[in-house]
Amino acid sequence: MSKQNNPLRDPKKLSAATQMVHGGGKRSQFHETSEALFLNSGYAYPSSEHAELLFQGKVPGGHNYSRFANPNYDMFQDRMALIEGAEAARCFATGMSAVTNAVMSQVRTGDHIVASQALFGGCRYVVEDFAPRFGVASTLVDGRDPGNFAKAMQPNTRLVFIETPTNPTLELVDIRAVAEIAHAHGAKLIVDNVFATALYQKPLELGADIVTYSATKHIDGQGRVMGGIVLGSKEIIEGDLHTFLRHTGATLSPFNAWVLTKGLETFALRVEQMTNSAAKIADALSSHPKVNRVIYPHHPDHPQYELAKKQMKRGSTLLALDVKGGQDGAFALADSLAVILISNNLGDAKSLITHPRTTTHQRLTEEVRLETGVTPGLLRLSVGLEEADDLIADLMFGLDQV
Repeated sequence: MSKQNNPLRDPKKLSAATQMVHGGGKRSQFHETSEALFLNSGYAYPSSEHAELLFQGKVPGGHNYSRFANPNYDMFQDRMALIEGAEAARCFATGMSAVTNAVMSQVRTGDHIVASQALFGGCRYVVEDFAPRFGVASTLVDGRDPGNFAKAMQPNTRLVFIETPTNPTLELVDIRAVAEIAHAHGAKLIVDNVFATALYQKPLELGADIVTYSATKHIDGQGRVMGGIVLGSKEIIEGDLHTFLRHTGATLSPFNAWVLTKGLETFALRVEQMTNSAAKIADALSSHPKVNRVIYPHHPDHPQYELAKKQMKRGSTLLALDVKGGQDGAFALADSLAVILISNNLGDAKSLITHPRTTTHQRLTEEVRLETGVTPGLLRLSVGLEEADDLIADLMFGLDQV
């Protein structure tokens, strides 16, 4: 049997780890093994008629300007769509540009958004402050109870937006239940899936319409470049979302797209190792006398442990701990660490710790922070690729200083 007849030539029949290495590849005439890098802004056309057809969208896979079309975008988008199980994808300059475009491309003046109140500060800003400037109202609810979404839906609700697990408190939202509520009211559901990653949670399979990622996090995972991506059906992605991207210009650079594509080759290895360590650290800290609570989705102490087991394959790479002594205690721990770095990034090869109250969520009022679980003693830990025992020893020394 020839190579052409091998059933594994269909990338959909490959495992996720193999898709992350081979998916979306587009070799040039030089037959390179590593994906080529296309650092160009424009394209030359073989004829005027070709250019006309290209601008009419009648040339499949054609490129006319790198603000919205480039072979490196194609490779990154196609590989991510394959992993996610999506029909199409579009990449963006940052995770926040991906979220902003995903939200704003789906609403119009007079529409209404329902969102979970436990959101990353930037995401909450888009829903609570930015969208209303254009006549799009919003209602924020406690996302732990799907019934709260049902109560908040209005006749003009067009969009529901959630993170799960949430940043930074790792609360969960029942994706399938909320998707059913949204669809019953004619609304679309967007899920920010950064914390769970495409390895451990499949929002589209659970009923979501759109999935967003900050590719800066686990996808690059090595602190090098920024990026974002939005995935969903061809109708959504190639329709309003693409139009919004084309005309607002929140464009990922071809170089960053190439770096992110290469990052996917080691994505599964990195995330699995980081998850193994995160679970081990959660166990080690769960009974420490200077820790009020450890929050990790697949730890039995998590109040939504059963939901986590149902919709997440594993607990992923992040955990939170509420340290006794409030902000002073949290600062004492973080400032004494030698291996773990203080940084508000996450999903990196290096372990990173941050104090959300004074960094990512500092612009929120104290009332809102406490309402969403961002207490003075809360620290968010993004577990990296270091030896887990070294990380535990570092944290134990830090806790001794509290």
